[in-house]
Amino acid sequence: MATVRSNKLPRWRVVIVDDHERSRAAIRAAIWAAGGEVVGETTRSGEALHLVKQSSPDAAIFAVGLSDGDGLEAARLVTASISCPVVLCTSRTGDDLVERARIAGVMAFLLKPLRPAELAPALDLAIARYREAQALRQSLEDRKVIEKAKGALMARFGLTEDMAFRRLRKAAMDSRKPMVEIARALLVSESVTREAPA
Repeated sequence: MATVRSNKLPRWRVVIVDDHERSRAAIRAAIWAAGGEVVGETTRSGEALHLVKQSSPDAAIFAVGLSDGDGLEAARLVTASISCPVVLCTSRTGDDLVERARIAGVMAFLLKPLRPAELAPALDLAIARYREAQALRQSLEDRKVIEKAKGALMARFGLTEDMAFRRLRKAAMDSRKPMVEIARALLVSESVTREAPA
């Protein structure tokens, strides 16, 4: 009998980093049952970063204790260098672990033994929090660019801060582009003008 495959996209694509087969099997089954897809598994902390880079998942689930090292340290390396939220799966809790997880950039916890009904909300929450944090980070970066462009306009044309802001906003509205794009273009133009030979 032929198996019918659905063309529907998975709810999430997930990497599992856990050295206990029973734990991985439970996580894997819960992901599949919730409409997700497991795109990679490893039992070693040393392979986690490469695996997450290679598979580009929506989230990664890490165990704390791994046979070759600290799962939290491996999670920290992932959150520091790759766009991927991490969910920690652990049988123990405590203030020290929570603090280490916070520093490592962990977005949510799952307790072992895994209750399958808890997996989907934990992954959904971790992914939503991660996207909010990314959006906030981008917004702060955009604000810095706009502030720098305002400063360049103020210095070049002797404008007040309000006048410089209004000039950027008008250029953005006239060109129907985000203000940050106008600010970046202005800063590039300023840079080229400064570096042009006399």
